[in-house]
Amino acid sequence: MSRRYSGMDFDIMVAGLSIFVSKATLDITDNTAVAQTRGIPNGWVAGDVSAEVDLELDTQNFKLLGESARRSGSWRGIEPFDVMFFAQPEPGDQMKVEAFGCKLLPNNLLDIDSKGGEKTIHKVKLLVTSSDFVHINGVPYLSQTDTRDLLG
Repeated sequence: MSRRYSGMDFDIMVAGLSIFVSKATLDITDNTAVAQTRGIPNGWVAGDVSAEVDLELDTQNFKLLGESARRSGSWRGIEPFDVMFFAQPEPGDQMKVEAFGCKLLPNNLLDIDSKGGEKTIHKVKLLVTSSDFVHINGVPYLSQTDTRDLLG
């Protein structure tokens, strides 16, 4: 059998920085729905889409994002950036997921346990704001019809 992917295989690039995360999640919400005629399924209609990235970082890696905030003048001033998740557990086998135009929102800044024994974790949310949206192994999630007149 060949080796399978695990979280240890993924390298993550955030705002051009290589960071290590305790956990990362990329969720896509696609509100495509079934069209109905007299209550009977009759095709489908395209719905709106959104995507969010959730990252859990230790303090050392959170401070890397802090440097971006310092350069931007504030945390809220950080311009949207791209995020890439890349794994290559064996030569010739790779997984690459990209989220474009991610806007940073620190959402669970501190979770301190005074007894210790674990690293302090900081949670940040990233909202995908670009019409490039998400690419999975180089293939865009959205069709050319979806993004017509939006991509230049």
